[in-house]
Amino acid sequence: MTIQFKEQTLNLHYQKAIYWVERSILFIADLHLGKAAHFRKKGLAAPANISKTNFTNLEMLLDEFAPKRVLFLGDLFHSSLNNIWEKFSKFIAGYPHISFELVEGNHDILPVSAYETAKLVVYPEPFIIAPFILSHYPLEAFPDNLYNFYGHIHPGVLLEGFGGHQSKLACFHFEQTQAVLPAFGAFTGLALVKPKMGDRVFVIAEDEVIEVS
Repeated sequence: MTIQFKEQTLNLHYQKAIYWVERSILFIADLHLGKAAHFRKKGLAAPANISKTNFTNLEMLLDEFAPKRVLFLGDLFHSSLNNIWEKFSKFIAGYPHISFELVEGNHDILPVSAYETAKLVVYPEPFIIAPFILSHYPLEAFPDNLYNFYGHIHPGVLLEGFGGHQSKLACFHFEQTQAVLPAFGAFTGLALVKPKMGDRVFVIAEDEVIEVS
């Protein structure tokens, strides 16, 4: 779904990303790469093929939009180093024409050398590309002329259909001064948000994005 917002063109994609047309930037939040491997290392159950799904979905977005920059809004990697980081480094090396950049989140705890080897540009939050100010956590204060994009929450809403059937769906939640992106990672879960009057909510329903009231 394409919307006009802050005099900019944004494509809200069902793969849980935002593509900013005018600047050729792809925004993605909360991949949590390596989470399944981390769980299995700790002896905890984790779904199979999570990493493959994440890479497949990311590849789809890169091929569809061919962005100049990819900005990860925190929690790119879930925990300490494991073999998935090496796979990710090789993956992004296959796109030398794209700048991959990270606004640090609470899970981004890898050594600086890991990011340098992957040629990933890392910023402390917040990072400004006007009219947007980018962060992992929702910002409590920032200039009035900027709008905050962030992650961390893994937002979802509960929708009720015919016969009382309920569906819990990931969403983009736009408030007056800031918007939270859905978690991109395939093993992340959802936290229900409570939209207020005037907010805009865009749910991800299989392979489409739908605005709901």
